[in-house]
Amino acid sequence: MHNRRVPALSTLTAALRRPLAGRWGRPPRRDSGLLPGTPVHLTTSDDVDLAGVWVPGPPGLTLVVSHGMAHSIEQPATRRVIDGFARHGSVLAVDFRGHGGSGGRSSVGRDEPLDTDAAVALARSRSADPVVLVGFSMGGAVALIQAVLGEHRPDAVVAVSPPSRWFIRQSPAMRRVHWILEHPLGPLAARWIGLRLSGPWRQVPPSPLEVIGSIAVPVLLVQGDADDYFTPDDGRLLATAAGGRAELWVEPRMRHAEAGTSAALIDRIARWAADATAGQQAPPPAQGRAGRCRN
Repeated sequence: MHNRRVPALSTLTAALRRPLAGRWGRPPRRDSGLLPGTPVHLTTSDDVDLAGVWVPGPPGLTLVVSHGMAHSIEQPATRRVIDGFARHGSVLAVDFRGHGGSGGRSSVGRDEPLDTDAAVALARSRSADPVVLVGFSMGGAVALIQAVLGEHRPDAVVAVSPPSRWFIRQSPAMRRVHWILEHPLGPLAARWIGLRLSGPWRQVPPSPLEVIGSIAVPVLLVQGDADDYFTPDDGRLLATAAGGRAELWVEPRMRHAEAGTSAALIDRIARWAADATAGQQAPPPAQGRAGRCRN
């Protein structure tokens, strides 16, 4: 039997953070001057308090931004995405449960559709423009699921760097993610990168691959060919499962999610969103209890 030493937690967290530079570093200190817009506070249908920001923009389009795992609306890459989209329309961005200024604990995709549902409901209450849901990485998976199962569904959905299914372990980066989710020291390491985890799943929720074929609104899938988490094959699997109703962009030299999204790509996504919803009339707000704004 080999005598294997268990590395110190600081060594493990450093190994997790090195390949995720610019994405999973420790959250920046709160500085309200860095993020324009109006703070918002809302409560989900399962009574989790969420914090976000509303950034007014040109009329005609409202974009709801769903960040990736271990991100928040104060992370520089997410702020850059918010600012870029605000040149094209109003933007609502909300910290998922267990992230940033929101309460609760992250379930890494199981319960987060409720967060997005509350955000879409709030966007509808603030604007009569079409609402487009734009999600990154975990947020992209959540966006696809919410577009099918949510009570307050968007008029179009964009998923940037989403997984096609759960439990992907083919890449070293995703094996590190699963170490956090499955190792006894994982929740402690997660705290170091700004993530508060809930317990393991007792029942596996539907995956993006299982639901995308039921999405009734325009869908855009964006996947980079230099992504160190998921490959373009994930995007192709999703596009095939959508039955030809989703558009797929495989972006050369693009890395993962918010950190890999250039200003030019943000502008292209926004133009796609405007074209996809041109002439649409936003539906009236649903009457169910998707969430409550506390402003």
